[in-house]
Amino acid sequence: MRGTSETYIYRKGSSPNTRVAISQKNRVFSTPFTSQTPSLKQVGVLSTFDYSESRSVDPVRGVGFGDKIQELVPGVTEPMGLTLNRTLLYTAGIAQEVGYRAGVDGLVRSLRQHKWPFDIRSELVFSELVQALDASAMVVNQATGTDGQLALITFFEACWLESIGASFPSDSAIVAEDAAAKCTDVTDGSSFYGSSIDSYGDFLDSGNNPINQAGAGSRLYTSTGGNAVGF
Repeated sequence: MRGTSETYIYRKGSSPNTRVAISQKNRVFSTPFTSQTPSLKQVGVLSTFDYSESRSVDPVRGVGFGDKIQELVPGVTEPMGLTLNRTLLYTAGIAQEVGYRAGVDGLVRSLRQHKWPFDIRSELVFSELVQALDASAMVVNQATGTDGQLALITFFEACWLESIGASFPSDSAIVAEDAAAKCTDVTDGSSFYGSSIDSYGDFLDSGNNPINQAGAGSRLYTSTGGNAVGF
């Protein structure tokens, strides 16, 4: 339950101006459960927010060609994983924060009662220093939608919680919640799937393309196949 007015626990403080990215400037948004019209709100009292993904890269070798890798072939990418560690509030648990009718809002108490996925939005807000001196060099400028500051936005779509737990230690007063989720897709939150180089799909310009940009990527993927000096 997030009240109609924000309490002191959601007040924001100041952050130092650096070019180094700091955790104080990473804002995580979800759509908490409400009986009114749902909207994105910043998740409070997060102690840890992690995301990671992986895929296998398999070597291809040939009999009779010695101990030599002919090519590395990327495998299927595993689902993006999220970790959200948070301090438990009496009226707001992590399940409520991502939209479930749990805790004081309803009867949901278990993963087996989660029937719909949720979205998470991460905004790495740039410092005033970076916005003032480096904004003109950025290819893509995106506003956070909350206070107009530039940010690097990552949208985690259709996520499902795969684990959730709480710890009530005898030697500490604070109760911590730990949750892990898997995501269906990851985007920048504003681009779409299509057939252009600026759309997600097979024609996406992902960089490192030596065919369209001489000197980019690996020289093994040029017309000389790395047999000549340079590209």
